[in-house]
Amino acid sequence: MAAMAPGGGGSGSGVNPFLSDSDEDDDEVAATEDRRAGLRLGAGVGLDPGSAGSLSPQDPMALGSSARPGLAVEMSAAPAAPGGSGETPARLSIDAIAAQLLRDQYLLTALELHTELLESGRELPRLRDYFSNPGNFERQSGTPPGMGAPGIPGASIVGGAGGREPSTTSGGGQLNRAGSISTLDSLDFARYSDDGNRETDERVAEHEVPLQERKNYKSSPEIQEPIKPLEKRALNFLVNEFLLKNNYKLTSITFSDENDDQDFELWDDVGLNIPKPPDLLQLYRDFGNHQVTGKDLVDVASGVDEDELEALTPILGNVPPTLDTPLPIENTLLVQKLEDKISLLNNEKWSLMEQIRRLESEMDILKAEHFATPAVGDSVQPSLVWSSQKDSEDNRQSPAVNSSDQEKTKDVHLEIPDAADSFIPKENSSGSFPRKEREELPPSSVSNKSTLHFDQPNRKLSPAFHQALLSFCRMSADSRLGSEVSRIADSEKSVMLMLGRCLPHIVPNVLLAKREELIPLILCTACLHPEPKERDQLLHILFNLIKRPDDEQRQMILTGCVAFARHVGPTRVEAELLPQCWEQINHKYPERRLLVAESCGALAPHLPKEIRSSLVLSMLQQMLMEDKADLVREAVIKSLGIIMGYIDDPDKYQQGFELLLSALGDPSERVVSATHQVFLPAYAAWTTELGNLQSHLIPTLLNKIEKLLREGEHGLDEHKLHMYLSALQSLIPSLFALVLQNAPFSSKAKLHGEVPHIEVTRFPRPMSPLQDVSTIIGSREQLAVLLQLYDYQLEHEGTTGWESLLWVVNQLLPQLIEIVGKINVTSTACVHEFSRFFWRLCRTFGKIFTNTKVKPQFQEILRLSEENIDSSAGNGVLTKATVPIYATGVLTCYIQEEDRKLLVGFLEDVMTLLSLSHAPLDSLKASFVELGANPAYHELLLTVLWYGVVHTSALVRCTAARMFELLVKGVNETLVAQRVVPALITLSSDPEISVRIATIPAFGTIMETVIQRELLERVKMQLASFLEDPQYQDQHSLHTEVIRTFGRVGPNAEPRFRDEFVIPHLHKLALVNNLQIVDSKKLDIATHLFEAYSALSCCFISEDLMVNHFLPGLRCLRTDMEHLSPEHEVILSSMIKECEQKVENKTVQEPPGSMSIAASLVSEDTKTKFLNKMGQLTTSGAMLANVFQRKK
Repeated sequence: MAAMAPGGGGSGSGVNPFLSDSDEDDDEVAATEDRRAGLRLGAGVGLDPGSAGSLSPQDPMALGSSARPGLAVEMSAAPAAPGGSGETPARLSIDAIAAQLLRDQYLLTALELHTELLESGRELPRLRDYFSNPGNFERQSGTPPGMGAPGIPGASIVGGAGGREPSTTSGGGQLNRAGSISTLDSLDFARYSDDGNRETDERVAEHEVPLQERKNYKSSPEIQEPIKPLEKRALNFLVNEFLLKNNYKLTSITFSDENDDQDFELWDDVGLNIPKPPDLLQLYRDFGNHQVTGKDLVDVASGVDEDELEALTPILGNVPPTLDTPLPIENTLLVQKLEDKISLLNNEKWSLMEQIRRLESEMDILKAEHFATPAVGDSVQPSLVWSSQKDSEDNRQSPAVNSSDQEKTKDVHLEIPDAADSFIPKENSSGSFPRKEREELPPSSVSNKSTLHFDQPNRKLSPAFHQALLSFCRMSADSRLGSEVSRIADSEKSVMLMLGRCLPHIVPNVLLAKREELIPLILCTACLHPEPKERDQLLHILFNLIKRPDDEQRQMILTGCVAFARHVGPTRVEAELLPQCWEQINHKYPERRLLVAESCGALAPHLPKEIRSSLVLSMLQQMLMEDKADLVREAVIKSLGIIMGYIDDPDKYQQGFELLLSALGDPSERVVSATHQVFLPAYAAWTTELGNLQSHLIPTLLNKIEKLLREGEHGLDEHKLHMYLSALQSLIPSLFALVLQNAPFSSKAKLHGEVPHIEVTRFPRPMSPLQDVSTIIGSREQLAVLLQLYDYQLEHEGTTGWESLLWVVNQLLPQLIEIVGKINVTSTACVHEFSRFFWRLCRTFGKIFTNTKVKPQFQEILRLSEENIDSSAGNGVLTKATVPIYATGVLTCYIQEEDRKLLVGFLEDVMTLLSLSHAPLDSLKASFVELGANPAYHELLLTVLWYGVVHTSALVRCTAARMFELLVKGVNETLVAQRVVPALITLSSDPEISVRIATIPAFGTIMETVIQRELLERVKMQLASFLEDPQYQDQHSLHTEVIRTFGRVGPNAEPRFRDEFVIPHLHKLALVNNLQIVDSKKLDIATHLFEAYSALSCCFISEDLMVNHFLPGLRCLRTDMEHLSPEHEVILSSMIKECEQKVENKTVQEPPGSMSIAASLVSEDTKTKFLNKMGQLTTSGAMLANVFQRKK
């Protein structure tokens, strides 16, 4: 029951049937004014009267109500005699019944009563207000009955239940709100303002709004202040911002269309002259943390002294224990009046205290402005304490002061001299504050300030004089910087807030070259600052700290980012750092994009694994595909490698393979190099873990090479071949590590005793640490143990059951050898690539593996023996690239004596077999070119050629003579003089004319490359014997070879040799050719002469030589070409005309003896005609390539 009349023997349920409905209505009107007293009396249900943390000494009636739960009695106006059981009981009002039903949580009964009253047309405001407010059915936390807001003991006492209707949690705890209640019609938005939690706001309204206005307001909850235009625009901006941040983009677009008069990109468009407030999420999270009025602050630290409790004890003792005890009407009215008076006094007290605080705050500012003397500073010490308390309250909610804190601060005495009284109203001086309220100051503030003692001068100057005197100190506290300087942070959080405010103003004023000095400060503040918006701004400053950060500055920023990530964890890294990277992914400066690419890799270990394999991988993929800067793509590749070391989503394997192919095909050599050094080894490690190295990655690359060779019969894409083959080469260390780790002996590899030594040259030098086998295995010691067991297993126990090695022997090697046989042997680049690949493969897998597994497979295919001389199969293999790759890639892996002998024997056999079978020598030439590039093999090759020089077969001797031409260019002049020239002179006197002719190209190459005069004279004499000896007069092939050699070496030969020997002999050969009778021979000689003259025409030729030999030779050649090749004749005529013109110009314009380099060059018009005609001819490309080559 809500209330009972005093009397009636405690039956309390009687309703006077003789009272009319109009009387009931009058009671309802009276009950409205009495409602607050009933609510306050009923707010303390279930509280312990002795609990100091639950009771407020300012409200003694609250103590009484706590001793009498549910005391909300509505009395009739007629007096009743005490104890008169026969008296007529007072009539209970419907409002009192409704109040008791709500208080006791009989909500369904109250709802039924409300419905019946509505149907009868007598709506009760109390029930209407209660059931129309969804806040009564939803709580932020399950507050126990009778308790205030969390962290604010006693809040439910000072002002009832926050001025609201009776708490719905007083009976059965928290009542979960039904989902159907929250509708746009039922929500009371006015109860949820942004100024603080709802309890505080309504409690303030309860005390500050006049009584009659409160009656009107509570009886008409629908009447609320309409939203103001600026408020609407501000809320619109925050709602749109919330929608965008949470990816409600379509809703945001619709919302923007409906508010087309507002620019949602700019806060200033709202029109409020304040900074943009926090976003909706922050406002929601901070909803229960506001403390607006001073009343709340005192309630937090409130306590009851023992003497006050004793003074209240008679009141508690006089309160009847039950509702059945009669109470005179006068007492009830007195209680109501006293409650109203207490409420008004409390209201006035809190208002005055708030004014005091404002005045003290202003006083603080004035003191800071003028830097008061120590005496004045001491006089306003309480003000400083209050200010300190206020600052701390702005930064954090102060917890309730416990009993021990109260004991520590109870004896603290704050002395306020008369000088400060002028700033504080007399009634509010320290003597007017209750001792309990002074104890509520934060103990740290009081104790700190009380320990500061300033020496006071023994003077009698007035404080005003001190103040005026100090005003001459020119200090400023009215600016932003002045306000920051004038207040000193007193906690870590205050320091962070101060740094967050100041750093954005500091950074722009620091020199660019020194801004990296700010990085520690920015990062520390961003780590510890409590506001997400400020942290975001600080990280934005960090990434924009330097306009174009150099390498060292980027390293410093990255170091800071990693430190930040280690400190805050993966969630904040994802939420705060990654957005900064994403914003700058398309920045116009490559240095900034480079910072983004490097950040993705550096932050990879500190990100959630889902983000690594999704967002970060996508960012790097986008930058790899779209960025035009080589440095940025290089950094992207390195970061991708790091990502591959941390990714564990098998579904991303194919995406990684596609990125690998894109990186390998990048046009920049820097990017490709980074791919081999970082990305490919990391990806190979992941592939090995997935078991795809031998099943997918290597076979796929081999298949791509085979496809290239099939499609490239008419033109092989050597770039792609190099790309795939270099990738295979970089995978060899990973493949060997896999073989070791899956070997039968891997379980026996234990580190004990002395660790075996690994030779320095055991493995090829890795391109990067990630390609070092010891790094892949784990340590050099572990690798040494595995290698020892590996060699023993291969030598003594074989490969049975060794699946990973058997795959290499039975699948990889045969496929590679087959591919080698398909490549073009004349492609020096392809031969070199495959040679390097086999060399690294054999060196990595070891000598035993090479001798027992690799060499036998090559030897089986090559089948070098005398029986195969006439065998087409054997000859066919010897002419392919298999020969040079086997010789240079396999036989050169190890350079011990037996290995060198094997290589020499192989080359001698190949030279012999190719010569005797009249097969092309391309494979042998390719071997000599590849080996000749390394000076270490020059002696070995000369040994092979000497074997050919002394061979019994003229065919072999002829082949040896031709091989000297290839070897001369790379051999030093000492070897040429001691080994090459003697061998060539020996061959030049060979009985076979073909052998002698074969030496001419080698002699010509010596003339082109050697500068020793003695050697040149010996070569000149030998060539002169070929041209002037009568026995060679009819040797057409010899003359052809000499002319071809002159055309090849003439432009690059020593000038004296060219002028005294080459050009005069060409003139003689042209004259002789005029007398040739056989047209075929004449045309052959004429064609080679044309090529030789074309090459020499771009050389500097003296006037005498031009007149006496060059022009006469050209005229003889033109005579032959007039009948044999008219196309050549046209070009020759043009050349002759140009040469004659040069001679004439020299004679007319230049004094005798002067030479002009420009005069020796062909004019542009003549050169154009010459090239046009040359394009119509089918002459040798090698000759034409030297036409315009300048003399070296």
